This record gives sequence, C-alpha cells and structure tokens, in this order.
Amino acid sequence: MQHHTKISQSKRSQKAGLPPGTLVHIGRQRAEKAKITVIDYDETQFTEEHFDSIEACFSFRDKPTVTWINIDGIHDATIIEKMGACYNLHPLVLEDIQNSEQRPKIESYSDYIYIVLKMLYFDEASNAVSTEQVSLIVGHNYVISFQEGLEGDVFGFLRERLRNEKGRARRLGADYLAYSLIDAIVDGYFAILERLGEKIELLEDRLVSNPTTSTLHDIHYLKREMIYLRKAVWPLRELISIFSRTDSDIVQESTRLYLRDVYDHTIQVIDTVESYRDMVSGMLDIYLSSVSNRLNAVMKVLTIIATIFMPLTFIAGVYGMNFRHMPELEWPYGYYMIWGVMIVIAVWMLVFFRRKKWL
Repeated sequence: MQHHTKISQSKRSQKAGLPPGTLVHIGRQRAEKAKITVIDYDETQFTEEHFDSIEACFSFRDKPTVTWINIDGIHDATIIEKMGACYNLHPLVLEDIQNSEQRPKIESYSDYIYIVLKMLYFDEASNAVSTEQVSLIVGHNYVISFQEGLEGDVFGFLRERLRNEKGRARRLGADYLAYSLIDAIVDGYFAILERLGEKIELLEDRLVSNPTTSTLHDIHYLKREMIYLRKAVWPLRELISIFSRTDSDIVQESTRLYLRDVYDHTIQVIDTVESYRDMVSGMLDIYLSSVSNRLNAVMKVLTIIATIFMPLTFIAGVYGMNFRHMPELEWPYGYYMIWGVMIVIAVWMLVFFRRKKWL
C-alpha cells in the first residue's frame, strides 16, 4: 500500500502544470499489454472476439446490436485517446479513466453516462482485500468498461449468461448491461464481507482466549481494511441513486426497477461495513481491557504475596537485631514459637483475603 502511494504521488507530480485533459496514468501498471474483448449481441445472435488493435472495435459503434467493449489495462494512453476520439468522449473523462485513484462517481453527458466503481476481490496470497478501479461508459447501444488489468474479474457469470441465455440479458439494451455489471460488482462485495466476517470471528475467539501483541496488530490491520472498504462502498449509494433517477434517455424505465434493487443491496453492504467497523473498534477496546485486567490480576497476586510477607519480615527483622537481653533468645522453644506465630499470621491473612474475595 505504501509503495502504491509513493508511485501515485510521483505520477501526480508529473501532471503539475499540464492542461486539463492531459492523459497521464496515475496508479500501478497492472498489465504489460492492454487486452481488448468485444461482446456483441441481441436476442438472436451473440459474438465474442478478442482484438490486439483498438481500431478493430470501431466497426461496432454504429451497429444496432448491444456492444460491450472491455479493455484490461488503462496505462496505454494511445488506446484511451483513440477510444475517446471514436466515441466522442470528453477529455476530462479520458483523464479520469487513467487515474486509478478516483472516488466512485457518476457523470452524465449528452449521449453517454460515465461511471467509476471499485471492484473488490480477496487476495489469497496476502490474505487481504484488494481493489481495482472499473470505469464504465454507457451509451445508447454500447458499454465500454476499463479495468486496471488484473487477471480475472467478477463479470464471469454475466459473460456466461450472455453466451448461453436468450432471456432478459439478451433482450434488453445497454442500460441493462450496465446494471448487470454494477450488480456483479456489488454482489462481489457480499463475498468480501463474508470473508471479513470470518476473520472477525476468528479474531474474537483469539481475543477472548489468549490476546497477544499479534492480536493487536491483526485488529489494527483489520481496522484499516474496514476504512479502505468503506471508502470504496460508501459513495455507491449516491451513485446508484443518481443513475436510477437520471433524466437521460439512455436509461429505460424497465431498468430503473433493477437499479433500485441494486440500491437496496448497496444499503445492506454499507450497513454491514458499518457494523463490522463498530465490531473491530469494540475489539480494540476489549483487547485493551483484557490486557489491563491481566495486568491487574498479576499485580493483585504480587500485592497479596507482599502483604503476607510484610508481618513475617517484621518479625524476622525484630529477632534479627543483636540485643543481648531478649527473653525469647534464651528460651529453648523460642525458635519454634516464632515459626508458629509466622505460620498462623500467614494462614489467617490468606483466609481473610479469600473471605473478602481478594484472592
């Protein structure tokens, strides 16, 4: 994460003084070469092709079918610029596409809608949540999606539905395709939250049974993950609300109902994230209380031991003084009497502490 921040700051410094709309990639380069996939379909036909050249996609622009152009890799400014020229995209939109640190948002233009989302996935190698920015250009008969270029995404089930079904997904237009992409991303959030819920439960068990310094580190790490997740999810509520209520004729009335359903799912995700954040914050308080209680228990035992030995030390100190005229020194049973007194005092104090429930 820190390495990512340093790179981003370096890239941002390169943009200083450049005019608005200048294409400079901000973020990590996650693909060596851009991968271009085109899915073109209607109710009766389906075509899926992979291209090495972006110019090969331009022939789909004026087709009456629905076209989904997916580009993995946003570091190549030439591809972004050519797509912008073909589909008449605003230079500021192209600039935002190359900035992988955008906040989720939606912007409406005359003949297309621009949407930025965060796609989350669980990195098994690092056992942490990672994010990838997805930019969507939604037109009347096309959707262009820009991904950062990681292997795999959450759109696999949608592709299978388009390949195999001749139902709603193939009958409806590009606005329904955009809804389906957003829905797939939001559904992915539930899978992430499920994994985080499992991590929180395991951490709670460790917290109750045997909290250690590593437990505290895990709590802080999980707290950072929840903050990171909240930043990605929280703006979605406003984004989907605007998308479902937009005046643009790109979004059909039939699709608005599905968008409201995604809005409800987004509220559920946000509520779950907030609940998890509260739980993790509570876990930090529990850890501090647990450590404090353990320290208090240790101090209590040490205090009791010291208190028991105080009168014994006093007696030993008195009879350790080198005075000649001490009656007990000459008495044959003096040594045994002193031991008996000390034992009686120690036992009495232990009984007293137990009755007071200090022990």
